[in-house]
Amino acid sequence: MFVVMKKDSGKEELSNVTQRVKEFGLATQLAHGTERTVVAVLGTTTALPDLRESLELMPGVEEVVPITKPYKLSSREFQPENTVVKIGDISIGGNEVVVMAGPCAVENEEQIISTAQAVKAAGAVILRGGAFKPSTSPYHFRGLGEEGLRMLAQAREKVGILIITEVLSAKDVELVARYTDIVQIGTRNMQNFALLDEAGDLRKPVMLKRGMSATIQEWLLAAEYILSRGNHQLMLCERGIRTFETYTRNTMDISAIPAIHHLSHLPIIADPSHGTGKWHLVTPLSLAAVAAGADGLIIEVHPTPDTALKDGAQSLNFDNFKRLMAKLAPVAEATGRKIASPLGRCPEFVHER
Repeated sequence: MFVVMKKDSGKEELSNVTQRVKEFGLATQLAHGTERTVVAVLGTTTALPDLRESLELMPGVEEVVPITKPYKLSSREFQPENTVVKIGDISIGGNEVVVMAGPCAVENEEQIISTAQAVKAAGAVILRGGAFKPSTSPYHFRGLGEEGLRMLAQAREKVGILIITEVLSAKDVELVARYTDIVQIGTRNMQNFALLDEAGDLRKPVMLKRGMSATIQEWLLAAEYILSRGNHQLMLCERGIRTFETYTRNTMDISAIPAIHHLSHLPIIADPSHGTGKWHLVTPLSLAAVAAGADGLIIEVHPTPDTALKDGAQSLNFDNFKRLMAKLAPVAEATGRKIASPLGRCPEFVHER
């Protein structure tokens, strides 16, 4: 349940409410909206009816509302206003559609820097690239590890672009967070609960991809692990789900984008590269995702996709990415938004865990 405070309630009344909840062995989290403060009550107890009755009688409390969804902190019941994740002067979840682009895997310094320059010139504001790569086969390329992280950081310094990269295990969260601006949790780790807990302890943005066979409810419950640990700089990513279809790598669930916006306040990014597995489908699915309300895109771009060590078949080359970016602007404008531009931005890396 959550407790809605009156508009004129003060800090003392709010403190008394949180203290009363703690007396019942439960935890709280606060959401400060534009018109009201909401206290989320987290945990389980057989004395919930007694607590609810007690809270309803307390000064400063407007109402106590049961949360009907199993996911609490990610629901619009708890926070009606959209969450906007801010990194420097870039906002994800606002009126700008943010494009992230780059190779599936960092291969060498020349490749990642040339890609950073190309995607920024075309209009991307965040560089993606994998230093740690999950592979279906242990014999496939699995990334350069910390060396790849150093190359990403070097690209950020030389080109002036933020970076996002994936972390695979709880033990590597500290390392990856030291280098990156956004920590990505991939589809295979959506329910790696130890990793989600570590990501929840971070104080920097996290992007959580949907599991390849996950329902929307399971996805939001995974997000709950991160939110419940206090990290509210969270965005979701729809990257296609596994169905009976074999032509595409996955089935891009465009309906998940408006569904998430209806159920949750969290921003949602679309990944049409993994969502289709075919480079020639990336552009139309990108346009569809923005039309459906996606807050951003994450696109795989490689200087020479034919020679890529990972996922070349779904990667755009520089020219195709530039053409995609030109087509995105009118679609964003049709939905009352615009494509975030890298021009005039000076991203600052935050060295905070």
